[in-house]
Amino acid sequence: MVKFGIDRLLADPDLRADLKGRRLALLAHPASVTADLTHSLDALIACPDLKVTAAFGPQHGLRGDKQDNMMESPDFNDPVHGIPVFSLYGQVRRPTGQSMGTFDVILVDLQDLGCRIYTFITTLLYVLEAAAVRGKSVWVLDRPNPAGRPVEGMTLLPGWESFVGAGPMPMRHGMTLGELGHWFIAANRLDIDYRVIAMEGWTPDRGPGFGWPLGERTWINPSPNAPNLWMARAYAGTVMLEGATLSEGRGTTRPLELFGAPDINAGDVISRMRSLAPQWLQGCQLRACNFEPTFHKHVGALCSGVQIHTEGPGYDHQAFRPWRLQALAFKAIAQLYPGYPLWRDFPYEYVLDRLAIDVINGGPGLREWVDNAAAEPGDLDALTRTDELAWTEARRPFLLY
Repeated sequence: MVKFGIDRLLADPDLRADLKGRRLALLAHPASVTADLTHSLDALIACPDLKVTAAFGPQHGLRGDKQDNMMESPDFNDPVHGIPVFSLYGQVRRPTGQSMGTFDVILVDLQDLGCRIYTFITTLLYVLEAAAVRGKSVWVLDRPNPAGRPVEGMTLLPGWESFVGAGPMPMRHGMTLGELGHWFIAANRLDIDYRVIAMEGWTPDRGPGFGWPLGERTWINPSPNAPNLWMARAYAGTVMLEGATLSEGRGTTRPLELFGAPDINAGDVISRMRSLAPQWLQGCQLRACNFEPTFHKHVGALCSGVQIHTEGPGYDHQAFRPWRLQALAFKAIAQLYPGYPLWRDFPYEYVLDRLAIDVINGGPGLREWVDNAAAEPGDLDALTRTDELAWTEARRPFLLY
């Protein structure tokens, strides 16, 4: 049975010994729950030898109530416990002097999705940097990376750092939040008191969950459009749809597991993908479908779409390459519909001077490959494999499991 960091901390007085007499803050969201589904804030406050004095919420808020990107959460006082709750996705992205004065140790208990663009890892970096300046301690209560250990995507280029690009890593990084904390500290040369309460029994190479303890732990949405493990598996690819005019399925019951638009033919797209690079479609099943978003892009319009199925017997964890799959879908659409306006031009996570697809990928390489009619799948592989191999080696010293 896998034990998460929060459960180990609550069960073992020895792990809590260094917290006695110190003021604690908790950085959490709705998926921050114990094995019996008690929210971590309630469980920590109920622990008699701990003193919780503040809480923090990341993007979508401590309560996870904000649906879309760039929907800010306010600070508030917790109505049950009477402690201040500070938003790290509101007026500020980094902890401020006032909020930093409310604690001695901040416990970070966030369920991540294993993707560079998921902003919780950037929030961890910002907390580490602020804590290093002010002499505060950071403890990560570790949780699984549901996407497991595989690595995929281009490394974020220097100068392309953003709230969805915390550092030079590929899209699918294959690390837990606790492990990433160690890497951030080394990469940014931070002088900080950092500790990870590691999981017990996490085996990311074991099926059927391959990262998530399927059948052992309940899935709670870490953000509103992260409804299940299957979305987490596809997310390192489908997140790129946030920079495209295609719907990523927001406003449906399967967000970020599918894509589509009213003016494409999904069957034709799948056929073109198979003819271009069948090796990039291994490990999953693709199915043409129809959907009508109730909000967000193409709201109320019938879309012809493609659903990426990773939940059935056709799933192969080591073979599945979601980033390449989604790149191939873009390429197929660009070939089938010359001049199709693929790229969405709008401010993305407060970056105003670059296309969203480039911000998402940490550089223009993916978009340039799609837009170049002469570029072939092997060209993208050549650009990407070196980055993937380099990251696999770079992360090795920081792996805890």
